[in-house]
Amino acid sequence: MKIILILIIFISSMFALQVQELTWPKGDSFLTFLDKYNISQKLYFELEKEDKELCSEIVAGTEYNLLLNEDGTLKQVLIPVSEDMQLHIYESNKGEYKFEAIPISYQEIEETIAIEIKKSPFQDIFEATENLALANEVMRVYGRSINFRRIQKGDFVALKYKQKIRMGKYFGSPELTAAMVEVNGKKHYRFKNNKNDKYYDEKGRGFSKTYFFKIPLSYNRISSQFTKRRWHPVLKKYRAHLGTDFAAPKGRPIYAAGDGKIIFRGVKGGYGNVIIIDHKNGYRTLYAHQSRFKSGLKVGSYVSKGTHIGYVGNTGLSSGPHLHLGLYKNGRAIDPLQVIKRGKEIKLSGKEQATFIANTKDYFNELNLVVSDENRKLPTRLARKESFTTIQ
Repeated sequence: MKIILILIIFISSMFALQVQELTWPKGDSFLTFLDKYNISQKLYFELEKEDKELCSEIVAGTEYNLLLNEDGTLKQVLIPVSEDMQLHIYESNKGEYKFEAIPISYQEIEETIAIEIKKSPFQDIFEATENLALANEVMRVYGRSINFRRIQKGDFVALKYKQKIRMGKYFGSPELTAAMVEVNGKKHYRFKNNKNDKYYDEKGRGFSKTYFFKIPLSYNRISSQFTKRRWHPVLKKYRAHLGTDFAAPKGRPIYAAGDGKIIFRGVKGGYGNVIIIDHKNGYRTLYAHQSRFKSGLKVGSYVSKGTHIGYVGNTGLSSGPHLHLGLYKNGRAIDPLQVIKRGKEIKLSGKEQATFIANTKDYFNELNLVVSDENRKLPTRLARKESFTTIQ
């Protein structure tokens, strides 16, 4: 596999240029970015289908790194489009601009921490770790299964989690492996089951709600599968496609894959006409390239699974009529078909339950150890203060 080393910091020191950390503006697209720096849109239109759709994954508010020449022209830019992939545009030695999709270079920290409750679990986790996403994830995992109002000062929260660090900052969603929240002296545990991404207590009892999706249309074939990150041995480059493409005739009805609220309805870059639906449990679905929307729906409308929302089309940058279905869990692109096919896996019993309990015993002991009087510890902050570039 080809190893990519991002040299943006090194190059800036060599040429006395300055790396800018910017935030992607609302309403901007990949094409408007090219126009801003006087780069021919030919760069975009000559890309392959998967790369064009990656350009549509740029989200307003995304932090990206920009390097300019002394005359203000673009030297190179790195724009994250997922937790694993980023777009790299750079000026070659011949003065031509090149495009590539490459893996994101990051470090990952893994910590087991104990935090004494002084105000509230959410606020104390955030203040101790400076990680808002982690505090939100703990609240999401526990949901309403415990009464946080009964927590007393002196109760503890213990967490084991992984977090990506990019350019000295938190990046992406934390992975909560195990957690314990103490409520008036009683400990409540949650352990992640990697087989279905759901959470259970120390006895294997489930607390994550099930959530079902359906394939949102009648299709002829799957024209492009979900690919998170794959090195193509023939093309000698990385390929990624953060959704599933269903080829179907123009005008065929598209239905909501699950219950939820419409949070976007309009044009979104190369995706053309798009509807995005926010579901429970951190899921969102995206329906792209629609020819038109079903009348009567707007941002804020609640829809049920199977509600007619639009029609297959070829809007945006598309090689033919199809539906691009994107599925996101806590902002992370995941394979729609894997979730749809996974089905109901909430209860554990028999051998499966016994295996889960055995596999999480070490986590159970680790959380108990970290909250004992002589072993209480807070998270290290070193990773958050350092700036680094890592070969991945």
